[in-house]
Amino acid sequence: MKPASFEYHRPASIGEALTLLAEYGAQAKLISGGQSLIPMMNMRLASPAHLIDINDLSELAGVKDRGDLIEIGTLTRHHEVASSSLTAVHCPLVSQAASTIGHYAIRQRGTLGGSLAHADPAAQMALVACTLDARITLARHSGERELASADFFEGAMTTAVRPDEMIVRVGFPKQQPGERSSFKLFSRRHGDFAVIAVAMVLGMKDGKVNKLHIGVGGASPVPVRLDAALEDFLDKTPDAPWVVSVGLAAYHAIAPEESTRIPAIYRKELTQSLVMHALNDLLAEQGMEAA
Repeated sequence: MKPASFEYHRPASIGEALTLLAEYGAQAKLISGGQSLIPMMNMRLASPAHLIDINDLSELAGVKDRGDLIEIGTLTRHHEVASSSLTAVHCPLVSQAASTIGHYAIRQRGTLGGSLAHADPAAQMALVACTLDARITLARHSGERELASADFFEGAMTTAVRPDEMIVRVGFPKQQPGERSSFKLFSRRHGDFAVIAVAMVLGMKDGKVNKLHIGVGGASPVPVRLDAALEDFLDKTPDAPWVVSVGLAAYHAIAPEESTRIPAIYRKELTQSLVMHALNDLLAEQGMEAA
């Protein structure tokens, strides 16, 4: 199929793009990489009357060190996010996740902002943003506002972005000394969206766990961080039973919808398995053998 007719705009500045959004509102869609929007338009799942191409807004691209944060512009391609030395050193979870997105061509064209705005429940960058509690900055003509990831994602493919707003940058907190991260996913074919994905940050001090963040994607309409289920596992020396118990806690903490295609119990068991694999890998990096 081919998309419905639309009017094409290519602004030369952020101000011009915001003017177009203010004028056309819900009738307009921003496009950068187009890896999600174009297929949806071709299938008539999205039919914007106005398409606003922001690819000339180079000031919205790039990875910058902002002290406690690594700031990534909305127009930054997945390949750049994955290969940046700044993300590799300071936000390795972001690099790890970005390197698993789609195929080479998709990573060359797709953007961080586009992925977050699309808000697919199984998307890697949405999961990492929630796991790390990233700060997402939105701009409109009247100014900017900053949202926590938990407030940004409202449902499957639904965000808090208003019709006259655009994502301009995302701030990810830097990984601290003693912390390690892991990203695991399972998909039916290489490059597909994950059936389940797990993002994890493990912090150790004096042989005990002082931080454990686990995010799960693909199990609910938005990515979830399992903070409440993990409180009892902090300030413990990890061993094989501890790893098993954390995996079981993750199993019980999620409630996927039933599906004839992928049963809920399969997603729960897959989550449990990926959590345990990630923990064992991170403990091995710390020089500990848990299981």
